[in-house]
Amino acid sequence: MLVNLRETETKYDVPAGTALPGLEQLPQVAAIRGPEEQRLEAEYYDTDDLRLIRAGITLRRRSGGGDAGWHLKLPAGADTRREIRRPLGGAARPVPGELAGVVRAHTRDAPLRPVARITTTRRRRTLLGHAGESLAEVAADDVSAQTLGATTALSRWQEVEVELTGGNRRLLEAADKLLRRDGLRRAGRAAKLERALNGWLPRAPNRPAPTASSSAGEVVLAYVRAHTETLTALDPMVRLDEHDAVHQMRAAARRLRSTLRSFRDVLAPVDTRALTADLHWLGRVLGAARDGEVLEGHLEAGLRRAPVELRLGPVQARIQGHFASVRAAARTELLGALDSERYFSLLDDLDALLDAPPFTARARQPAAGVLPAAARHARRQMDRRMRRAWRAAPGPARNEALHQARKSARRARYASEAMVPAIGGKARRLVRQMKRIQSVLGEHQDSVIARGVTRDMGVAAHLAGENAFSYGLLYEQDACDAERLQAQARRAAEKGSRRLDWPG
Repeated sequence: MLVNLRETETKYDVPAGTALPGLEQLPQVAAIRGPEEQRLEAEYYDTDDLRLIRAGITLRRRSGGGDAGWHLKLPAGADTRREIRRPLGGAARPVPGELAGVVRAHTRDAPLRPVARITTTRRRRTLLGHAGESLAEVAADDVSAQTLGATTALSRWQEVEVELTGGNRRLLEAADKLLRRDGLRRAGRAAKLERALNGWLPRAPNRPAPTASSSAGEVVLAYVRAHTETLTALDPMVRLDEHDAVHQMRAAARRLRSTLRSFRDVLAPVDTRALTADLHWLGRVLGAARDGEVLEGHLEAGLRRAPVELRLGPVQARIQGHFASVRAAARTELLGALDSERYFSLLDDLDALLDAPPFTARARQPAAGVLPAAARHARRQMDRRMRRAWRAAPGPARNEALHQARKSARRARYASEAMVPAIGGKARRLVRQMKRIQSVLGEHQDSVIARGVTRDMGVAAHLAGENAFSYGLLYEQDACDAERLQAQARRAAEKGSRRLDWPG
């Protein structure tokens, strides 16, 4: 059984002869318990080329202390990591399949093996609040490390960790000021393993952020690299069913696909065609999982809008039951896709593109002279589709035209995002315009899909002998919302056209 926790801590190097200052002066702290001494033995696992630690991930098997077991730590923001724990189990030591599966986007087919053994003598103090509750733990660690493999290196150092257990960021910031004032230094490494492997880890490449003077290829490649890293970082969160992870990963896949399609004069399409198709496939699979979440929330919000006396029959229970099976089927399909050869081939192809980008001759030209054309093309396409929508009769034809216009708005938005480093404020304004239109048209599309689902559920309820009145009410709410959103989208598009200031 896996235990999913969030860990927020800061780490400090301790110069020789430096003592831990008095912690009782920290705000919110009423008492200190300890120190309690522990001996911790940990064996760290990674691939031969250290893919996990290079991505900020650690996987260890630890004994001693109150949390002995397997620990997988994933980056989750500044000073914060997501920690997944599993009991030690039997005497055998292969990496548990549940944990190995979480990081497959990084390891792929490479085996995990022990890369270091770290022994820590820990003196832990617990900071208590006025009600006796635990606010934070301060651990003074004496660390000995040994790398494992063809060659071995030994190292030893001292460090201090401050981990929140119930306190807030204010306490963490106060502890930071106190410790640094008394001679401790913020550690340059978040994990003990990074220090133990010092010299084995490849130096991170120096990639300056693109600027107004950058080439088109440099700007586009930086955007592709950023969203490739986002896609890979979100993969474990999707596997763990973290809130909003599917939505964010889908957005990363869409941005990558849109970039390859929009900037064909920068990245040769003949070399990216297969990757573009695979990103479309991944976006579709992620979309199926995401759409169920969105639609269920949409219908439940509509039900809450209705007066209580008009909610007739087991409407909410039927909505929840319907989407429980939809979400379960979509998640099964998604997890299967994330373990498929096609998905790992997609990740390999993204890495290959970043290592050897298939630049065209125009990629060497200044970004400001090359990139705006893609946003202009997508924006003009959106305008044509919007005009087609207003000429179409209300109903399916107009709804489909607006849906296609939304895709063009999204494509213009992503193209504009990519060129912000080179164009600046003009590109940001276009991003805001397109995001506003995309958002309104997205709500409209939700109302279109919701009406079809509501109708089907109402028919099923009627055939089951239930009162179907409330389903008709939900349908009519969405029909009225659709008319309002169409008018809102038209105003937003016309306003955007009047104020349009093309970059470049």
